[in-house]
Amino acid sequence: MAKTLELQFGTEFGKTARISVDNPKEPIDEEIVKLSMEQIIASDIFTTSSGRLAVSKGARVVERNITDYELA
Repeated sequence: MAKTLELQFGTEFGKTARISVDNPKEPIDEEIVKLSMEQIIASDIFTTSSGRLAVSKGARVVERNITDYELA
């Protein structure tokens, strides 16, 4: 099962931008995630087609199951 931590940001033009982190360290520490998101915004190194990252909107862990089938 693949897990991804998805950080959700509001942009300067009111859209949502996401940054995904593969295989996050668990358990997720919400305070560290919040502080990290604030640092990402303050660093102003990411831009999107919807503008710069402006606010933290949320974070979530996404789990994904993949089942391959052999079709001979």
